[in-house]
Amino acid sequence: MSIVLLMTPNTYRARPFAQAAKKLGLEVVWGVDVPTELAATSPVPLPLDFRRPDEAARTIVELAARKPVQAVLALDDAASTLAAQAGAALGLPHNDPAAAVAARDKYVMRRALQAGGVRCPRFESFPLEADPAEIAAQVPYPCVLKPLLLNGSRGVIRANTAQEFAAAWARVRAVVRQSVGDSILVEDYLPGGEVAVEGLLTTDGLQVLAIFDKPDPLVGPYFEETIYVTPSRLPPEAQAAIARATAEAARALGLRMGPIHAELRVNDDGPWIIEIAGRSIGGLCSATLRFGPSATSLEDLILRQAAGMTIESFEREHAGRGVMMIPIPAKGLLRGVEGLAEAESVAGIESVEITARMYYPVTPLPEGESYLGFIFAHGDDPARVEAALREAHGKLRFEIEPEIRLEVRGGL
Repeated sequence: MSIVLLMTPNTYRARPFAQAAKKLGLEVVWGVDVPTELAATSPVPLPLDFRRPDEAARTIVELAARKPVQAVLALDDAASTLAAQAGAALGLPHNDPAAAVAARDKYVMRRALQAGGVRCPRFESFPLEADPAEIAAQVPYPCVLKPLLLNGSRGVIRANTAQEFAAAWARVRAVVRQSVGDSILVEDYLPGGEVAVEGLLTTDGLQVLAIFDKPDPLVGPYFEETIYVTPSRLPPEAQAAIARATAEAARALGLRMGPIHAELRVNDDGPWIIEIAGRSIGGLCSATLRFGPSATSLEDLILRQAAGMTIESFEREHAGRGVMMIPIPAKGLLRGVEGLAEAESVAGIESVEITARMYYPVTPLPEGESYLGFIFAHGDDPARVEAALREAHGKLRFEIEPEIRLEVRGGL
């Protein structure tokens, strides 16, 4: 039985999915995002240009004519539309391509949520080349500027005044120009705490697999995520409201099957949808989740659903677990990491994984798009897990050599 897994070259998600597929006896065909002009010389098994989903979907259909394909899954947002198109073309269970677009494009998402009566911030999209002074004079404050097609808080900046808006616009525009897109979303800033929901859409509706608390305040000007801890410490009624809001958001976008990852703000008015993606949690964070008596991984659940296999249990283990995405403190060249042994010796810490490459440049948010690594912890309750993550992080020391700027002066 073969499944096609679509990934970008820099994804964190390949290893856990490969491990789960091997355990389940599934043959994986890796569809990797490669520019069309390089496809002929690419060493990857199935080179696909995610920027050309129609062409890439035809390639997958041609593959399926030679090798029966049971499912097509996207590991990253960039492949979600392609996965939907290929699934439709092959007659496999799939999300509608329009729903996949809505789960990726923040402006399309906002419009779908609004039309579906789901609470989300007030918003407007503006062309990249618009005059920021004109926009700054008409938007309410505080507001948040963000690219339409990026994730992980990349390019997301809060502005409290027109002056801050102009500075934020310039930075967000530079990020978009270096990546993808031609517009910037401007929306109301919502006060309150933030949570993440991991779920699986089935024929019975949304199965909430976990609600993660984000104990660090995300108030701006940047929104770098750090600690995720589950189970949530919010009251049961608040968690039920979060689950309902997430299910309503998925319906409003038209998502009907597979994994979802949602981000919500929770304040005195209840939960507000910030984003909902048609994929599982990013980075290596899925390592915090285990289900049923067999301690099944999240990837195991996702692949079982896609391949039509039995799922033993959707119930998460009762212990507290958490992860800290290690932020990049400064821009420059990563020269060294100290304190790893001390961090891993903290009670409750399972492992510390440094994923940033030594002697390579690192860039913090909002311009950056990655972390230095991940710290994983477990414990009897979420409070102890959070404390262990903070203590371990405090023992790490990173040597980052500042970026050298060359100044070119004309004339002799």
